[in-house]
Amino acid sequence: MADPRLVDQIGARISEVLANSPARDVEKNMRAVLASLFDRFDLVTREDFEAQKRVIERTRARITELERRVQELEAARTDGPSP
Repeated sequence: MADPRLVDQIGARISEVLANSPARDVEKNMRAVLASLFDRFDLVTREDFEAQKRVIERTRARITELERRVQELEAARTDGPSP
């Protein structure tokens, strides 16, 4: 089996080489291009999407509850004594 220190040293060396190579610049440029595209398409983060999804679910539950209460009130009004 390989010595774990050797594997760590190789990983560190590869990271160092990549950090000093044109590949690093390409990665930065690609990230900038992708960020620009995402901004243009008005995309949202997963976190923002999930937060909005929770708000909508709570709103939907509240509407369902209010609809149920309105039906109960209407039923009580029609079942009650007439003036």
